[in-house]
Amino acid sequence: MNGVYALMEKLLPFSFLQYTFMKNALLAIVLITPVFGMLGTMAVDNKMAFFSDALGHSALTGVAIGVILGMQDQMIPMLVFGALWAVLITFVKQHSRMSADTIISVFSSASIALGLVILSRGGAFAKYSSLLVGDVLSVTEKDLPLLLCTLVVVFTCWCFLFNPLLLTSVNASLARSRGIQTKLTEYGFTVLVALCVMISIRWVGVMLINSLLILPAAASRNLAKNAKGYLWTSVLIAFVCGISGLILSYYLNTSAGAAIVLLCTFVYFVTLPFRRK
Repeated sequence: MNGVYALMEKLLPFSFLQYTFMKNALLAIVLITPVFGMLGTMAVDNKMAFFSDALGHSALTGVAIGVILGMQDQMIPMLVFGALWAVLITFVKQHSRMSADTIISVFSSASIALGLVILSRGGAFAKYSSLLVGDVLSVTEKDLPLLLCTLVVVFTCWCFLFNPLLLTSVNASLARSRGIQTKLTEYGFTVLVALCVMISIRWVGVMLINSLLILPAAASRNLAKNAKGYLWTSVLIAFVCGISGLILSYYLNTSAGAAIVLLCTFVYFVTLPFRRK
């Protein structure tokens, strides 16, 4: 990593890069934001804007399960529970006449309540409260390979899922007539989102994870004229707002995650008039 750090200092003449934690945070944002930019496009198209919110809340339950099992690292129970929760939400949504927003809201409420009940026993929730807001500045050198693997896996899966997901979101009946397994495709997408949310929740936070997934895609939808443009514009918006938000938070001495979300919100409102045109 020393070579990467040295290259960053040469290419980016910013004073904050003298700190290792800022270098790690910048690399983390470079790896995280494209993932959410990609996944957010289909979350918006499939009217699943609150899906990542429900998964973010379920992270608390995943941590709680890890605590009950006496595990030092809660990442594994978070990943397992998040994937199972995503599958369960998708199953109920596919076999129920209720709207997707209602089903997701029910699961979201249940998961955060269960997590809080378990973690707050004996007043111990304070040491887990950092999950609510996250802190990208806490990314360490050991975390970066995991984020890189996440980006590679998501991009690889996206190459296979994008077209089936796109056709399914436009017309599920037509997709099935073309031989696409629409239910299996949806399961694959939701599990992929769940894994990405669980991996990044420590640095993004429960309260902001949904915004980072939805806002870049929503802003991109205001501008894009086709599916390809929609995808890459969303990735670009997430990437630029992520880096700009980190830099802005450093000089303003404020939360990096909140600054990133505010910039994404600003871009959304700036691009809104273009959607009407």
